[in-house]
Amino acid sequence: MEQPGFTASLVAGGVAGASVDLILFPLDTIKTRLQSPQGFYKAGGFRGIYAGVPSAAIGSFPNAAAFFLTYEYVKWCLYTDSSSYLMPVKHMLAACAGEVVACLIRVPSEVVKQRAQVSASSRTFQIFSDILYEEIPFSLVQFPLWEFLKALWSWRQEHVVDSWQSAVCGAFAGGFAAAVTTPLDVAKTRIMLAKAGSSVAGGNVLSALRGVWRSQGLAGLFAGVFPRMASISLGGFIFLGAYDQTRCLLLQVGREGS
Repeated sequence: MEQPGFTASLVAGGVAGASVDLILFPLDTIKTRLQSPQGFYKAGGFRGIYAGVPSAAIGSFPNAAAFFLTYEYVKWCLYTDSSSYLMPVKHMLAACAGEVVACLIRVPSEVVKQRAQVSASSRTFQIFSDILYEEIPFSLVQFPLWEFLKALWSWRQEHVVDSWQSAVCGAFAGGFAAAVTTPLDVAKTRIMLAKAGSSVAGGNVLSALRGVWRSQGLAGLFAGVFPRMASISLGGFIFLGAYDQTRCLLLQVGREGS
């Protein structure tokens, strides 16, 4: 296996991250308000759904860039044989490593500042671990499934998938991962929106999940699942499609310039 273009992965990841945040920010706002314990309309309804979008897009560039650079590098380091049954495990390891590195950048960001304001006693390490607690399960599902669907499509058509096909695979992978990890997203939202000093604001994900289960049952754990699936499916299409397309273009420019 040839060494991938790591610079291309870095830039393409950043472009993909900023693109998806700019386009899908309103859907994420609506999903968060649906999960709010005070109810959708009291949480703001459809008002100001674009508030904060510029800072979110700017902040997502280095996060996504760091993720994909690490993801591609770890994949390259672990590569042995494309037909190996261990490939999904390697993709899981690469995705986990990518999330850890991305979180090292994300932790000082505005999102983490907001979490710290909700629970003033939260330390940086606790916030860091809470983010990974939610992000890693999602990546463990999304990226191996994305790689598997691309490999299957490539095998069926007997050539590597195009960028739009990679985007379709990303949409399916993202939607499925979004569905199965919705309870963790609900717990994260409850922790972020909890009153300072409350037990929920302490950041214990399992405690938050138990509280939602006791008060609202299964419906509460999967609150906002359809907007989340719609948002992340579309996000997976844009994010992974834009990543593949931008990376291919950069690699092509690099080959032509050499």
